[in-house]
Amino acid sequence: MSRYFKSAALVLQVACGVQLFNEYVAEFTWCFGPSMLPTLNMTGDIVGYEHLTQRFSKLDTGDLVVAISPTDPSKLVCKRIIGVEGDRVCIDPISMHRRYITVPPGHYWLMGDNLNNSTDSRVYGPVSGGLVLGRVFARVWPDPKWLGNGLEEIVEFS
Repeated sequence: MSRYFKSAALVLQVACGVQLFNEYVAEFTWCFGPSMLPTLNMTGDIVGYEHLTQRFSKLDTGDLVVAISPTDPSKLVCKRIIGVEGDRVCIDPISMHRRYITVPPGHYWLMGDNLNNSTDSRVYGPVSGGLVLGRVFARVWPDPKWLGNGLEEIVEFS
């Protein structure tokens, strides 16, 4: 009988460890759809995202994040941060009629990499920081790859 209690205790400890890791360090999710082409595949990628950046520093423009969908809280979305609080961003850069908005405190402006086929902040507006779950650091499957900040630095020569 004692052997069963030890086995059950070990299973419970491992389950608690996994839960703590997922809650405070990192976890994995499935991202699919055309909005993040070419960064992520349309048929779906498993990505790893971490919670540490939000806890110990700040998310930055260009970071790929996993967030709870503002239009359907049962779904997760993978989008890129285009603006953080206080930034002035173009609401729709592919529109002929350019309008701008200042991102309110505690919010992010999120957009997909594939602007022609993405439901993002252009539709639902600034996203509360509370809906952002974490920063994507890697594509795990298929074709494993580290994913960094997606913006390229512009170097000006004088």
